[in-house]
Amino acid sequence: MRIEAIRVRRFTYSTRTSRDSDGHAHPGPERIVTNACLTITADDGTEGHIIAPPATVSEPILDAFIRPALVGADPMRTAQLWHRLYKAQRGSGALLTDQVLAAVEMALWDMVGRAAGQPVWKLLGGYRDRILAYGSTMCGDDLEGGLATPEDYGRFAEWLVRERGYKAVKLHTWMPPIPGAPNVQMDYTACAAVREAVGPDIPLMLDPNHWYSRADSLWLGQKLEELGFLWMEECMEEASLSSYKWLSGNLPRLNILGPETMTGKYWTRAEWAAGGACDMLRTGVWDVGGIGPALKCAHIAEGFGMSCEVHGTGAGNLAVCAAIPNTTYYERGLLHPFLDYDAPPAYLRRIDDEMDAEGFVHLRDTPGLGQDIDHDYIDAHLAA
Repeated sequence: MRIEAIRVRRFTYSTRTSRDSDGHAHPGPERIVTNACLTITADDGTEGHIIAPPATVSEPILDAFIRPALVGADPMRTAQLWHRLYKAQRGSGALLTDQVLAAVEMALWDMVGRAAGQPVWKLLGGYRDRILAYGSTMCGDDLEGGLATPEDYGRFAEWLVRERGYKAVKLHTWMPPIPGAPNVQMDYTACAAVREAVGPDIPLMLDPNHWYSRADSLWLGQKLEELGFLWMEECMEEASLSSYKWLSGNLPRLNILGPETMTGKYWTRAEWAAGGACDMLRTGVWDVGGIGPALKCAHIAEGFGMSCEVHGTGAGNLAVCAAIPNTTYYERGLLHPFLDYDAPPAYLRRIDDEMDAEGFVHLRDTPGLGQDIDHDYIDAHLAA
C-alpha cells in the first residue's frame, strides 16, 4: 500500500459566523465562505480525508513540501511521515506550520482507520467511548441579548446547564475591538454572574486570552478562587514561562492550564510541566501538529500526575480525548445564544461531536477519523 495522490478541493458554503477585526468569532449575517477538504489516496483506492482551512492546505504548500514527502510512501507509517515533515519545517520559511502537519497527519490517520476497518480512537488505544463535554462560549460582544453583559452570560450559562445538559461551562470574555476590553474587572463580573446563575456545583473555567500582566492575572485568579472556578488558561503571554510559574505558585486553589498556543509542540509542554508553570497541561491537534504529538503531551502530563486538557473541537481532538485516561472534558463550541451549534454545516451530514441530553459526546464506530463528510456537496460547490 503506497500513497498515490494528494489533492485538495476548495468549496463554498453558507455560515452565520463572522470574524471581527481581531479575528474573534461572533454571530453575523449569512455569508458565503470557502473551506477545503484534503484527500490522500493510496494505490489500492483507500482514501483519507480531513476538512482544513484553505490556507493550511494550499497547492503551493502541497507542491513544495507535502507531495515530495508523502507520494510513494507507506501511509500506515504515520510517525515516520510526521517526522519527515517536522524535519522540513526548519527550512520552510515558516510556511510548513504545525497546522499543516496536523491536517496532513489527520488525513493519514483517517486513511489508516479506513484501511483497518476501525475508528481511529480505538486504534489509538480506545480508553473510553464517551466523554463529558463542557460548553465553551464565544467571546463577548455588543449584540443585544447576545453576550454583551454579565447578565447575558449568566442566562446563557443557565440555559446550557439546565436545558442543554452541559455539566461544565467555560467562558471566553470580551476582547478588542469591544470598547474597554480586555479588562479583569469586566471578566470578573461575567464570571460572578455565571456562578450565581448555575449554582456552586457546576465546574466553571475562564479563558481570557493572554492579555494581562502578572498583577492583573493574580487579581483575577484570586477572584476566581473565591468563585470556585476549576481552571484559568492563557491569561498572560505564554512565552514567559517564569510568569506562569510565579502565577501558579501564588494561586493554590485555582488550576492554571497551559500552554495553548505557544510553539514548540510537546517539548514546550514538557518544559512547562517540569518547570511548575501549570497545574494542568494543554494540548490540541491543531496546536501541536497532529494526533501523535497531542498524545505525547498527554503522556508527559500523565508522567507528572497531571491532567491533559484538549483544546478545541473536532474529530481529531475527540479521538485524542477518547484515547487518553488523564483528561477531564471535551471542549464543545464555540457557543452563542444566536447560533445553533448542533446544526451541521452543509458539507457535513452530521457534526463531529453530537451530544446527548446528559452532556456526553459518544465516539463513533465508523472506520476512520469519524467526520461524516458530504462529498457530493463538496463536488457540487467547488470554488473557482
